[in-house]
Amino acid sequence: MQPVLEVHASGDFNLWPVADVDSFGYLALSGELTPREVGTAVMRIVACNDIDPEQGDRPPRPADPLGSFLHGLLTFDTLFAAGGFRVTDSATGVTFLPGCCNGLEDWREWHRVFDSGWPVDFGHDPDPAAERLGETVLLTVDAERSDSPVIELPVADLRRLLAGAEDDLAGFLALATEWADRNLSHYAVPVVAALARVLDLPPAR
Repeated sequence: MQPVLEVHASGDFNLWPVADVDSFGYLALSGELTPREVGTAVMRIVACNDIDPEQGDRPPRPADPLGSFLHGLLTFDTLFAAGGFRVTDSATGVTFLPGCCNGLEDWREWHRVFDSGWPVDFGHDPDPAAERLGETVLLTVDAERSDSPVIELPVADLRRLLAGAEDDLAGFLALATEWADRNLSHYAVPVVAALARVLDLPPAR
């Protein structure tokens, strides 16, 4: 189980160094990323929230390019980071991926699987869902398909995997904190605070 962020080609982005990404895919977040990969992850999280303010909704964008790009991340009350948790069954090769409109900010929804008597959904197109049946958890890749691949694992294993994924998120946030200090100048403190909010973690500082 890995926390993953949706990424795609960065085009002519030049506000800070980013990794080369050729097409749409997923970047696994952890404390092992390179500085350029951290830059890519931060860019994508910022881009997910880069929406023009509506009249009276939020303060106007700053004039400087960096402040303008960061504006949504720093002014929205509710933040979004396209992605979620990817689970791979190494024995069968089946991979459970977050669906469209699923966000990393909701990763703690996974804990509902332990208590809910109903499937917990993680986006759509595909429609991944997790369901507990006794001491077993079923991860259905696409709940809209009767022939969908399924990953089956014990409840205790899911608890262990979730703890590991949370550690990966915390490791990424620690890296992003160091990265922000080097790359974002006076924006570093508020950006790190916003990243902690979107990852639903305490700040690494």
